[in-house]
Amino acid sequence: MKSKNSTKRLIVILGDQLNLDSTALRDVNQELDVIWMAEVKHESQHVPSSKQRSVLFLSAMRHFAAEVKNKGWQLDYTELEAPNNSGTFSSELSKAIKKYAPQEIHVTQPGDFRVLQELKDVCESLDLRLTVLPDEHFFTTVSDFENFATSRKQLRMEYWYREQRKRFNILMQGDEPVGGQWNFDTDNRQSFGKSGPPPVPHRHQTSPDAITKQVIELVNRMFPEHVGSLEEFEWPVTRSQALDCLTLFIDERLQMFGRFEDAMWTQEPWLYHSHLSSALNLKLISPREVVAAAEKAYTDGKAPIASVEGFIRQILGWREFVRGIYWTHMPDYIEMNALDAKLKLPSSYWSAETDMNCLKESLNQTLKLGYAHHIQRLMVLGLYTLMYGVNPKEVHEWFLSVYVDAVEWVELPNTLGMSQFGDGGIIASKPYIASGKYIDRMSNYCGACKFDPAQSTGEKACPMTTLYWDFLIRHQKLLAKNPRMGMQMKNLLRLDVEKIESIKQAAKLHRTTCA
Repeated sequence: MKSKNSTKRLIVILGDQLNLDSTALRDVNQELDVIWMAEVKHESQHVPSSKQRSVLFLSAMRHFAAEVKNKGWQLDYTELEAPNNSGTFSSELSKAIKKYAPQEIHVTQPGDFRVLQELKDVCESLDLRLTVLPDEHFFTTVSDFENFATSRKQLRMEYWYREQRKRFNILMQGDEPVGGQWNFDTDNRQSFGKSGPPPVPHRHQTSPDAITKQVIELVNRMFPEHVGSLEEFEWPVTRSQALDCLTLFIDERLQMFGRFEDAMWTQEPWLYHSHLSSALNLKLISPREVVAAAEKAYTDGKAPIASVEGFIRQILGWREFVRGIYWTHMPDYIEMNALDAKLKLPSSYWSAETDMNCLKESLNQTLKLGYAHHIQRLMVLGLYTLMYGVNPKEVHEWFLSVYVDAVEWVELPNTLGMSQFGDGGIIASKPYIASGKYIDRMSNYCGACKFDPAQSTGEKACPMTTLYWDFLIRHQKLLAKNPRMGMQMKNLLRLDVEKIESIKQAAKLHRTTCA
């Protein structure tokens, strides 16, 4: 153990920075540097982190700590149940600084603005130099995004994505996109139809090892009231497991991914999605190797261009885009509420107790597994809270709580901006709203539901459809200015005064009974 005043750098590694090639770990001096990691209760409690999410982070951190030790580096690692663990990041870091008296703190750019601010505050209070190093996990930098944004009145992911395709020569033939077009949405995003999905491959499965079993017991004991079940836990917690998950996706799921990326089906949570987002966000695996593997699948004739392009768009396009939005708009972004939505999140989001089958299916799956794919999040769970009128910050905090892949830089813009239109159009060109008919078209949820997606009023009216029309009515002045809402506003104008009033009353009754 190092003595006081013999430490040059205290290198801080956060729970979503589990890559040995991070900028903070370059040129580690085995004699003079100490790598510091800490598990603290506050990170599971500032939002009530689901059991699946907590186990994922803690197990992945402990596995990474073992890798650091194997490198022969000096490591100071505080476990959650350690005696005298104060439970907060700031306090534990302050104790480590006083213990080692380092000349400076080094850290790779955190993913959360909150954590970066805590680091700055601690170092300032102790008059210690903090060096924040760039995060080279991503294809692009925040400066790249700032340069992109300064020349545009509106930020649209499509144009950002095309620039990155050209810049990194991904799915390109010279200056033109492979296949002659930038996206293949007309080939993708189909429903399963009445017959349901084709055979779905088994998801990547990893039996919990001794470390993960220990963490499962710990989380069940320390956070018994948090949502989720740990009867099953199969998320990758090491780089090796993440690479196996990638291989399985490329070999067995990618071919069907694009065609059915938006489809939903009862009792089929995994379908043809990659299940790689948590591994990417913990940095167990890099976006470059994921994109390269998908592109190779196309060039090798193993997957069609539509599926490969749709998948690469999510990573090279959307993932990099929302990171740029986050870091160029924080800290104000988290408080944005363009629609002035003020209602509380319905209690059903924590219990899954609801008569709406689409919500019940998506919530049960989310609360149990810590997972739902992007359309369940955007066009079922997010759609409902948007049209219901929930404060977008509350929706953000729920999403951050329940999903295993939720890290604020990626979750906040997706939820508050894309899903809830809380930013007023910074990230999306219009509110993503739809009636129950959309859900009926893209799933089999409605077939087992007591409500009729075609009806907006009456005993069998689908709350999604009621709230859809109510949303258009409540925000008519704002939405009438949006050229992408033209068709929906024309449909609204066809309703007579009596119908509009009955919709408003039905929506009011629903909010009253579901609050």
